[in-house]
Amino acid sequence: MIITIAQLNPIIGDIKGNLNKIVDTLTRCQNDSPDLVIFPELFIVGYPPRDLLDRKWFIQNTQHAIQELIRISADYPNTGILVGVPQLTKKKAGRGLYNSALLIYRGEILFSQPKSLLPTYDVFDEARYFDVATKVKVVTFKDNILGISICEDAWNDPELWPKRFYPFDPQEILAKKGATVFINISASPFHLGKEKVRFRIFQNHAKKHHVPFIFVNQVGGNDELIFDGRSMFIDQNGNLAEIMPSFKEHIQTIDLKHIGSAGFYHAQNEIESIYEALVLGLRDYIIKCGFSKVVIGLSGGIDSAVVCCLAKEAIGRENVLGVTMPGPYSSKGSIEDSKTLANNLGIRFNNIQISSVYESYVESLNDYLDEEKKVDVTLENIQARIRGNILMALSNKYGYLVLSTGNKSELAIGYCTLYGDMTGGLAVISDVHKTIVYKLAHYINRKAEVIPRVIIKKPPSAELKPNQKDQDSLPPYEILDPILRYYLDEGYSPKEILDLNFEPNIVKWVIKAVDRNEYKRRQAAPGLKVTPKAFGVGRRMPIAARYET
Repeated sequence: MIITIAQLNPIIGDIKGNLNKIVDTLTRCQNDSPDLVIFPELFIVGYPPRDLLDRKWFIQNTQHAIQELIRISADYPNTGILVGVPQLTKKKAGRGLYNSALLIYRGEILFSQPKSLLPTYDVFDEARYFDVATKVKVVTFKDNILGISICEDAWNDPELWPKRFYPFDPQEILAKKGATVFINISASPFHLGKEKVRFRIFQNHAKKHHVPFIFVNQVGGNDELIFDGRSMFIDQNGNLAEIMPSFKEHIQTIDLKHIGSAGFYHAQNEIESIYEALVLGLRDYIIKCGFSKVVIGLSGGIDSAVVCCLAKEAIGRENVLGVTMPGPYSSKGSIEDSKTLANNLGIRFNNIQISSVYESYVESLNDYLDEEKKVDVTLENIQARIRGNILMALSNKYGYLVLSTGNKSELAIGYCTLYGDMTGGLAVISDVHKTIVYKLAHYINRKAEVIPRVIIKKPPSAELKPNQKDQDSLPPYEILDPILRYYLDEGYSPKEILDLNFEPNIVKWVIKAVDRNEYKRRQAAPGLKVTPKAFGVGRRMPIAARYET
């Protein structure tokens, strides 16, 4: 059987546009004479469609698109189309929808297989919208018996995925029913390290049942989620025969009878993976939200420098505006460093002074501030909020998307200002710890000095009061970041973290800071997810709560 894998980037809700992508793919691959063309999970609507699935008009539009695709399939009489769609269950009970894979051939639906395992952890909430499949079936198509599954259906592997154990294994059932090839259509989002687990799980299915495994994944950024693609074909012995590129659309035709070898599975370098994920997620967020240009506040620090480099890579230097906004405590070096960065990137650069605005603020509040007029947190935050307002003014005037530049370490402990440096339409590195930001900077500079070395070497500072340094208020990032990973990503208790020989007072301070700043994070801009547990839709903690960890 000749099979074309369509690793594509849909737009959520753009039913007509996604249908056009299917038709375009069918046209492009006809020279390969494929027996079957495979598209990702819920491709007709994009993933995740979330509460669009609750809109009757939206479901009606999807059903019209399915009928149109059935009609179109008659124009390709030698090719089957396997695609993910929301399908009406035609039952009075339940949600009324399946997350289904449809096999369409010669003007009819030859076969449908709803999803059996509906994930409800982290960013997933599929039981909110879909009903569980009542049966797991196979279908004979062109001398092969296809065992079709959808994303989570192939993830029931207690050895590699112990936290997500389900009561039955759809792959086991498909194998027992005689499947000669496994096909899994997915919208499997990226996070660091997931691709290794994903490959091992699929490899285990192929080796255990001696059945080749085809995995077709979505690619692209949709809101916080980034989909890495990496579609693959594993032979019946568990050897990797083909693997598609990461973070790129790709269409490739394979022949089940002529299995090649892609060698061993080599996971991408972690920093390279994060970099490419952020570039893709940023580009798609900008474009899919209808923007074309961005504005970034350049502080002379490493966070804004990295975000600026990512933006230039994502949408081109001509579409990026960097703005330095020196205040009364800004160093001359920070202004010059920002200008050097902008010159290195070839982006537009503005210098807008805020000292006079700041003095006007203080004068207006003169009767309400203490007599000493010392620079306390109130006056520090005023400076940050002035800068946020200036960026939003530029956004309003010219239609730019404001990118906020805070990292995960800062957001976790609340070392950021609401309506100040948290201002923005997208928090690009809000899931990137500070120690990883430095590694990203070195990766960006791998061929030439794009980010000035002085930016990388200087001690981090908000520059909101005289001689301010992050380390005056925070533990060293080399200590802070591991504690945050254990507490946030791994769910460790304070006692379990203390057992790892961290200083008790630091652990206590960090955990208290994380818990009391939930209200800030709830108001933060959406951020791009690159770790197993990001702030955002995958983390649902109460704000008005009292609990002990």
